[in-house]
Amino acid sequence: MIPPQRVVEELTDLGVDFYAGVPDSLLKEFGKHVMATLPRERHVITANEGAAVALAMGHYLRTGDPGVVYLQNSGFGNLINPLLSLADPEVYGVPMLLVIGWRGQPGVKDEPQHVKQGRVMPAMLDAMEVPWAVLPREADAAAACLREAVATARADSTPYAIVVEKGTFAAADVDLGDAAAGQGLASREDALKAAVAAVGDDALIISTTGMLSRELFEHRVDTGEDASGDFLTVGGMGHASSIALGVAQAEPSREVWCFDGDGALLMHLGTLAVAGDHAPSNFFHLVFNNGTHDSVGGQPTSISVVDIPTVARAVGYRHAAATSDPADLPEAVAALRGAGGPALLELRVRPGNREGIGRPTRTPAEAKRAFMDALGEA
Repeated sequence: MIPPQRVVEELTDLGVDFYAGVPDSLLKEFGKHVMATLPRERHVITANEGAAVALAMGHYLRTGDPGVVYLQNSGFGNLINPLLSLADPEVYGVPMLLVIGWRGQPGVKDEPQHVKQGRVMPAMLDAMEVPWAVLPREADAAAACLREAVATARADSTPYAIVVEKGTFAAADVDLGDAAAGQGLASREDALKAAVAAVGDDALIISTTGMLSRELFEHRVDTGEDASGDFLTVGGMGHASSIALGVAQAEPSREVWCFDGDGALLMHLGTLAVAGDHAPSNFFHLVFNNGTHDSVGGQPTSISVVDIPTVARAVGYRHAAATSDPADLPEAVAALRGAGGPALLELRVRPGNREGIGRPTRTPAEAKRAFMDALGEA
């Protein structure tokens, strides 16, 4: 395995010292090192992967040096447009290094939402004519790979992709710091249980990808409650709210609740405006805000500068409020219902999760069918 500091030092020697991206579990140790050692002006955790490409482009336009864009390959779709319509050699020709965690690599066990993405990623890179290489796990070979990548990116004015396999990076010898973050707040899991009880059995729940959906699944298993009205969005970060909006418009006779996360909300924040514009009265939005990308390592999001209820009201939500106490949920949920949708509640919770949280045991196709069956004939 490669010490992540060795990669950062090598890139610095090559004149590459700006990083932007969306955290990934396979790149967690690399990300921890970057987070702990680089100042904020040289490292930006972006709302989505396409924005990271644009940031690297802006950095290059002023400095003439490539930047690093890091991501999990499940977010590759978010950067296809800016790669092809901005950074490509046939358009502006902007060199940058894409560091991509290879979830779903053939032959490596992974979750169903990653399997096809991992299988087709090399072909996607080839089809886009993006040069790429797998990062070797031995430090000297990795350094040689990085030198070749940066040289090619500069010479050909092109993005160059470095694909990172599971287990490539050794543990980072850094401390990200505040163990007391969120002290005094409820856990997301406890808040989720209170939210499920407050919205009741008749509501449809669309939950965001990551730990929140896993906690909802395990809660239903532990209690034996009917889960047929739950749709667990196990991939497609940031899209649970649009799925919920689509369900709400097609099923106006039932309440539809999106259980969202702060990172997912930021990734496609424009969905708030679309929901406010179309304004289905049965659409309710509950945002569990712990200020982090919890499922991939706990790196911070930029939600601390956002007043979520104010933003929601500004784009047309009929009602929006916030609380940090799950005991407030029955009254808060009643207030959302009284106002009518679209309505939003921000629920502030502490980072982290209980060890051993299970994963959904149904395949995505089985879960889709069960949810559709629960709604009855169209």
